[in-house]
Amino acid sequence: MSSLIPAVIVPAFIPSPSQGVWHLGPLPIRAYALCILAGIFAGYWLGRHRWVARGGSPTVLADIMFWAIPFGLVGARIYHVITDAELYFGEGKNPIDALKIWHGGLGIWGAVGFGALGAWIACRRAKVPFLAVADAMAPGIALAQILGRFGNYFNQELFGKPTDRPWGLEIAFDNRPIGFKDFATFHPTFLYEAIWNLGVIALVILAGRRFQLGHGRAFFLYVAGYTLGRAWIENLRIDTVNHFLGLRLNVWTSMVLFVLAVVAFVISARLRPGMEDISVGPAAGQPPAEATKPTGDEPTPEADETRPADETDADQQAEAEDSASPEVKDQTDKTKVQATSTNGAETDGSRD
Repeated sequence: MSSLIPAVIVPAFIPSPSQGVWHLGPLPIRAYALCILAGIFAGYWLGRHRWVARGGSPTVLADIMFWAIPFGLVGARIYHVITDAELYFGEGKNPIDALKIWHGGLGIWGAVGFGALGAWIACRRAKVPFLAVADAMAPGIALAQILGRFGNYFNQELFGKPTDRPWGLEIAFDNRPIGFKDFATFHPTFLYEAIWNLGVIALVILAGRRFQLGHGRAFFLYVAGYTLGRAWIENLRIDTVNHFLGLRLNVWTSMVLFVLAVVAFVISARLRPGMEDISVGPAAGQPPAEATKPTGDEPTPEADETRPADETDADQQAEAEDSASPEVKDQTDKTKVQATSTNGAETDGSRD
């Protein structure tokens, strides 16, 4: 009987997708774009959940994201074109290709940097604490990166060195770089980064439950965690990039940002412990006037308007007497004494 059971053949590698573009009539549907869009929506969903859990308004966060997301996409492409200018400019190159974002080429550093700039502008306009938004969105950014990296998988790009490991990624012959045409499987760096970012998400969320990661500390922790992994994953890649002092440019960028994030985390923890309160004020969707509520000791305009008229008249009379001359005060005092004597007699008669 056992001989009748068909054998299940498990490939000794990860196969690449047969295609990354589907056509809906004349409209091309690209897997790379779908992965980027899926990352944006998933990242926003997670960030929105964290923002609302702290008391923030989802409408306010949505308005901020309308600034951050376009800035991030444009910044990601600008960073890629600047750091890989030789792919688009020079002899035999077509500068128009720099606009063809669907072919791949988005730099995470530009996405985070420009996206943060767009969010900062929106926060300034709405009078919302920027670092509170950054803390809420930190694990969401890592989640967006995970899904976005699968776009590299469909494009068969940004893979690592050749490997014969069972999890090696099969790359089509036409997509193998010069000098590696004889190798069929490579390190799936997109998968390594996706798994690493899952750990970063867990780190930020669990640390946030244990400690009060406010005033930018959740965001700084994300940056430190991501750059730590990106540095060693970047060293596995074989795509053509600029080098500086023997290291890939993105490795240097990762190391610098890691140090800056750690320093910023420590400074924030010492100078601004705790978390911002975003359950009131503009972050909660309240106008700035509603966020400032008078205390019980402070008089309000409504209280002044509801005071009895006789009390107001008495106060005005007292102020007039204080400003009067001594002669007028003496005459006033005599009049009060006479009035008191008369009123006292009438009062005693009324008691009888």
